[in-house]
Amino acid sequence: MKKIMMTGGGTAGHVVPNLAIMPYLNKLGYEIKYIGSKNGIEREIIEGKKIPYFAISSGKLRRYFDWKNFTDPFRVGAGYFQALGILRREKPHLVFSKGGFVSVPVVAAAKTLKIPVLAHESDLTPGLANKLALRFVDHLLVTFPDTLSKVSGKGILVGSPIREELFQGDRKRALDFCGFIEDKPVLLFMGGSIGSMKINETVWSALDQLLEDYQIIHLCGKDNMNPQYQDLKGYRQFEYVGEEMKDLLCAADFIVARAGSNSIFEFLALRKPHLLIPLSAASSRGDQIENAESFEKEGYSMVLKEESLTKDTLLMNLKSLSENQKSFVDAMSSSSLGNATGKILELIEKYAK
Repeated sequence: MKKIMMTGGGTAGHVVPNLAIMPYLNKLGYEIKYIGSKNGIEREIIEGKKIPYFAISSGKLRRYFDWKNFTDPFRVGAGYFQALGILRREKPHLVFSKGGFVSVPVVAAAKTLKIPVLAHESDLTPGLANKLALRFVDHLLVTFPDTLSKVSGKGILVGSPIREELFQGDRKRALDFCGFIEDKPVLLFMGGSIGSMKINETVWSALDQLLEDYQIIHLCGKDNMNPQYQDLKGYRQFEYVGEEMKDLLCAADFIVARAGSNSIFEFLALRKPHLLIPLSAASSRGDQIENAESFEKEGYSMVLKEESLTKDTLLMNLKSLSENQKSFVDAMSSSSLGNATGKILELIEKYAK
């Protein structure tokens, strides 16, 4: 049996693409194990899948001043030696990294032991972890064509892996789950894994007008639900959803969301007309802005800057999205950036030998 060691963490975005390829790896007969941080979100997700999990010391990689910048390099160093010991014992045929700060000592240890390493980058501009890891990997699999010029000749364009279950959604099941009717469009709002108060408050301010044209599913984020609208007809709010997400995406006629790479490639694969509201440069390193601009350029997405988000601009952009939905669906249907799972599995099979 071939063995693969996966790594990646810090945010759900550094774990979800790993989850997308795991069922296929199982079918190909791989034994899957995972290296992550002691307290990161990846531990809860991976252990919930009953996959053997090895926790190592890790430090956050920061672009700004913080006193922890003086101590975290020692944690990263400790993580390197811990990863070295784990990889020596487990002897995987390949390490597959999804990035995030915990992955750097793992891929460095794999390079020391001459274990092949493939890494995947979701965003148009590689994150700091993958920039540091680039010297240790055999190839960095990228999601956007423009990324190839940024990765020193090690890039291979593959796109983004999509979870198989997302193609198995059931619209009627979602309508029943939400208490919605069949013959009125469904509009899905997604504010990211922790939610967005700016998006939430704008949605609530526009509810009267929105409900004239749509039934609304609103993913608010943890502790962000508004009890004032709990029993409002045609409106359902959730902190987050799990297994039901595939059904909600299937039922959605239109989506308003942040511009995280994993999400926007899911919209692309499902051919869902969408309006992106990327995190502002003041709140991020600007990766969502780049992702959104790339999709807008290709004709897949409409984009509304967070700084310009108001009740009126939201309603205006949704009107335009509805009127032009066919052009967006046609552009997405002709895209060559489909589900990357098959391409990634081919490369894993090649380098695991």
